[in-house]
Amino acid sequence: MKVGIIETGAPPAALSERFGAYPAMMAEMLGAGFSTRIHDVATGDLPSDPLDHDAYLITGSPAGVYEDHDWIAPLKDFLRSAKGKAKLVGICFGHQIMAEAFGGRVEKSDLGWGIGLQSYDVIHRALWMDKAERFAIPVSHQDQIVEQPPASRVLARNDFSPFAMLAYGDQPAISFQGHPEFDPAFAKALIAGRRDWLPGVDAAIASLDLPNDRARVGGWIRRFLRD
Repeated sequence: MKVGIIETGAPPAALSERFGAYPAMMAEMLGAGFSTRIHDVATGDLPSDPLDHDAYLITGSPAGVYEDHDWIAPLKDFLRSAKGKAKLVGICFGHQIMAEAFGGRVEKSDLGWGIGLQSYDVIHRALWMDKAERFAIPVSHQDQIVEQPPASRVLARNDFSPFAMLAYGDQPAISFQGHPEFDPAFAKALIAGRRDWLPGVDAAIASLDLPNDRARVGGWIRRFLRD
């Protein structure tokens, strides 16, 4: 399967040297059986035709979907053009930009930052999921979906993120607010670098030592793509 990884941002430079860039994390999460190509939207690199790949993964980013970057609008246009032509998977920023492209709305949350390991309740189960009732994955976000896209269904949520996992009924598309691609060591280093201004850092770092469901969620994504 050919998968285009749409790169929408990068980790801090020091962490990229240690852990790699977001597309590499995505490719590792996918594992064998997928042929990937990176498209860096900041350089204007978007596929000329959505049919160039069977599916697209949209990465996380330090940017906000509401910010005035010259690549935001073209990315939304591309996602709309890919609707029904290729499978879409959004992670964090990708989750949010998909929501905006398909009729939802994203804002900086009054609840503050979500960091560390967060657990979500599964409220609807798709065919490509297993029977888990809860799952826990690393998170790092302040922006959140505040208006659900009209054609989407909430698959998982918690009190902090009521639209944490979406599936779209009018196209093969899913998205996650959390980061199944984040190794806990990377998530710890990312949070530690924000210690000077971000509250709750020590508790968030400690939470990442708890068992997580990254492998489970990665398996969901692989099954979704292969179905």
